[in-house]
Amino acid sequence: MIDLKGRKKAAPILDPIASGLAKIGVRPAMVTIVGLLITAGGAVLIAYGYLAAGAFTAAFGVALDALDGPLARRLGVESERGAFLDTMSDRIGEISVWIGLAVYLRTEPRLLVLCVIALATSLMIPYVRAKAEVAGLDGKGGWMGRAERMILILAGTAVVGLGADALMEPLLWTYVVLTSLTVAQRIRKTWQQLPA
Repeated sequence: MIDLKGRKKAAPILDPIASGLAKIGVRPAMVTIVGLLITAGGAVLIAYGYLAAGAFTAAFGVALDALDGPLARRLGVESERGAFLDTMSDRIGEISVWIGLAVYLRTEPRLLVLCVIALATSLMIPYVRAKAEVAGLDGKGGWMGRAERMILILAGTAVVGLGADALMEPLLWTYVVLTSLTVAQRIRKTWQQLPA
């Protein structure tokens, strides 16, 4: 939802930053890769138990990812390769956060299982969209786009890291339920568009 509606609202903030980056010679791929590395660094911090610091670091990396598209448009270098790199970076960043959280929760089997389910449902959301788009259909929509997923897990992890330990399990259950519903929403939407 944020992915679909938030870009226009964010444009007044992102476009001047993209313009500044363009002037100093920064390329979109550089922004994508640096954002991914920072997100992965945050995931490592989460794995070592620095939940708040890791979540804030990963969130900064994720936020950088919002700049590669405006920068590419500013430079006139939008391409299939750039879009592919961005998509792969999104998935790898998301996976790295879940791996970091799973490592942190490795001694708590129930929470570890929830992490695995959360990762699976997270990956199913863009998978359903990709399958729909390959068939020429609209696969977007649902409650938990990438932005919502990352906001929920990183904000929740930061809150847990700041001392609200009891919120970890409710956070994971909330994530699993909402992402599962989003998978169902996208499957239903795609199914309805398919010829009988």
